[in-house]
Amino acid sequence: MTSSPENGRRDFIKSAATAPIAIAASGAIASEKPPSPANRNVYVPHDYPERLADLGEIQMNYAEAGSPEKPALLLVPEQTGSWWTYEKAMKLLAEDFHVFAVDLRGQGRSSWTPKRYSFDNFGNDLVRFIALVIRKPVICAGNSSGGVLSAWLSAYAMPGQIRGAVYEDPPLFASELTPKFGHSIRQAAGPAFEMYRDYLGDQWKINDWAGFLAAAKSSTSPLLRMAGSSPEPRQNLKEYDPEWARAFWEGTVGLNCPHDRMLSSVKVPVLITHHQRAIDPATGNLIGALSDLQAQKACELIRAAGVKVDYQSHPDALHMMHLFQPERYAEIVKTWSKTLPPV
Repeated sequence: MTSSPENGRRDFIKSAATAPIAIAASGAIASEKPPSPANRNVYVPHDYPERLADLGEIQMNYAEAGSPEKPALLLVPEQTGSWWTYEKAMKLLAEDFHVFAVDLRGQGRSSWTPKRYSFDNFGNDLVRFIALVIRKPVICAGNSSGGVLSAWLSAYAMPGQIRGAVYEDPPLFASELTPKFGHSIRQAAGPAFEMYRDYLGDQWKINDWAGFLAAAKSSTSPLLRMAGSSPEPRQNLKEYDPEWARAFWEGTVGLNCPHDRMLSSVKVPVLITHHQRAIDPATGNLIGALSDLQAQKACELIRAAGVKVDYQSHPDALHMMHLFQPERYAEIVKTWSKTLPPV
């Protein structure tokens, strides 16, 4: 059962506008030249050591927790997120898993790759990471666009790499420009990505944060109107290449990865958690990651492929449950993982 439009709008705005929680950072984002992890000074320390894995085209930043003797769990963050949005959840999950949390290319300390942001490239980075770093079968669990990448791995990873996949409030179909079912990216979270493109620019080449805030205040999007008035971007945005946003708004991120075909190719058991959502009565736009129709169609396609899929509706949960309710998130992942065949 969905929440009311008013409650859904309020809760979704709260989640998006406050996450991840801002952390003070030293240094500023350079505007004269495209920044890279090698010459930016925007990072802050965390509880877990960070490491870089050489995957060929990119260096992938990651952190890990738990014993290597335990089953492996790969955590994939949301768009604009770095691995550390999972930091609290990692402490809880490490009781049962050897946990790996990564920064995708273009986010966090991982390499920025102009003109190379696509679901297929993100997914193949993770395939290499599993092969070279984890080196054993893994449960993958991603949030938001990271949830779409969990779907990608459950469909397209190498044989034997993935034991099961958790899609945490994933924008299935709703992150596509021309989806087969329901709302498109431009009828959902897309307006925020359009403004990142126009006011921040690829590799922060525009870097007009003041202009972004001014435009957000007059936007028709309730999400953007809650952008606040911080004199500088939140920590997670400082670690993010806004070209990601352009790739989603313009549809190039999934040009060769239609979601209906991907979901029809899933090969391992899946858990979909579906959080707050509503339809804005003023615009008809989606408030949330995916609609009830889109969740229903995703489950139908996976089941038609002969794969077990569990669907959990959590209409009271914020989009990033792993950040705001880490205990709840960890318990869901732990409980569901026990339904999988043993390693």
